[in-house]
Amino acid sequence: MSMATVNPATGETERTFPTLGPEEVERVLADAAAAFASWRTTGFAERAALLERAASLLEEENEAIARVMTTEMGKPLGAARAEAAKCVKAMRWYAANAESLLADERPAEADVRDSGASSVRTHYRPLGVVLAVMPWNFPLWQVVRFAAPALMAGNTGLLKHASNVPQTALYLGELFERAGYPHGCFQTLLIGSAQVEAVVRDPRVAAATLTGSEPAGRAVAAAAGDEVKKTVLELGGSDPFVVMASADVERAARTAVTARVQNNGQSCIAAKRFIVHTDVYEEFARRFTEGMAALRVGDPMRDDTDVGPLATERGRADVEELVDDAVEQGAEVLCGGRRPPQEEHGWYYEPTVLAGITPGMRIDQEEAFGPVATLYRVGSLDEAVERANHTPFGLSSNVWTRDDGEVARFVRDLEAGGVFFNGMTASHPAFPFGGVKRSGYGRELSGHGIREFCNVTTVWHAAD
Repeated sequence: MSMATVNPATGETERTFPTLGPEEVERVLADAAAAFASWRTTGFAERAALLERAASLLEEENEAIARVMTTEMGKPLGAARAEAAKCVKAMRWYAANAESLLADERPAEADVRDSGASSVRTHYRPLGVVLAVMPWNFPLWQVVRFAAPALMAGNTGLLKHASNVPQTALYLGELFERAGYPHGCFQTLLIGSAQVEAVVRDPRVAAATLTGSEPAGRAVAAAAGDEVKKTVLELGGSDPFVVMASADVERAARTAVTARVQNNGQSCIAAKRFIVHTDVYEEFARRFTEGMAALRVGDPMRDDTDVGPLATERGRADVEELVDDAVEQGAEVLCGGRRPPQEEHGWYYEPTVLAGITPGMRIDQEEAFGPVATLYRVGSLDEAVERANHTPFGLSSNVWTRDDGEVARFVRDLEAGGVFFNGMTASHPAFPFGGVKRSGYGRELSGHGIREFCNVTTVWHAAD
């Protein structure tokens, strides 16, 4: 069995790599467990120095790894460079802040005395070997936002990356070793999906984290739950982008274009459903559609390209099926809705805006993982909230309003892991990231993320 880099801009297979057999997987697991035994005892200063070294290597190699990412999954080269830079930022943030984020916590003295203790503290200890099952859409960032806090907490990591980004996966495994981490601290497992369950169930693996599809999340969570192991899941999203009557419509429409087509539209936190108050609907629809139609689709290696190809042929077919289903049921195509006629090779799809969406259409409830936006008209705040929550997902949300009362209502009632006002959803190492409902559970990034894979230990000393 093998994995391959298939360039989505051309459809051509560029490199193939053999997957690991049972004996090789066993060696990796043994090395990870052995590394944890000593790595867990290191101090924060030592861990931070190594993570800083890894960050510096990545910073120096930004252009090279950006080109690998673009070749493997098709994101515009400028976006790939930005992704690598964001990883450097996160690594340095955790190197600087992990010690304070995991500092012992002490309860109120009155509670200590009431318990009959002389002292009590909460102490954070690493769990052990953590398996990360990661997706192809942000092939560097998704991994680093797990690896940086996990390693700083004293865990060791195993990476099972998506099968279409093997070069990025191998780079990450080598990056930490080249930075000086002890052998076994962070390793890449080139294995197929069918091999994941056995790794999850292995007694040397303490926990798992997955970013990806709902079916993949269910499978990993089921196996881990059966073994009583901790999991963190970040799954799909169908994020609302709500525009109320008081919004700056021109700015909202301009931001909406970027929010929808970031990463060629293949982002869980990309805005997908545009819910617009009737008072500004016509203006927003016009400006938004004009912006989407003006985007340049083409070779992702060109700096003037706005939208590159979708990552896989199956992914493009999924998008086409959702659009075709909506059109067959009466949706109006305001722009796009087809493959670019000038692109004979590769898995390209035009930026698309659909209006007239009704509940029977698949796209009303399913995530469109490509540059396709759906428009909804609403007549009130209540209707906007109801429409925004009318999805099985709850990852993030965007709201455009200048009304403080509306702000309070959306904060209280939107079913999402984040509410971004007058801007687009973005992740930052200092802020918790994750969702509710079928978008998953647990949090990445910030102090919440680094503590997800820690043993929260109560240390109690009796009074004399």
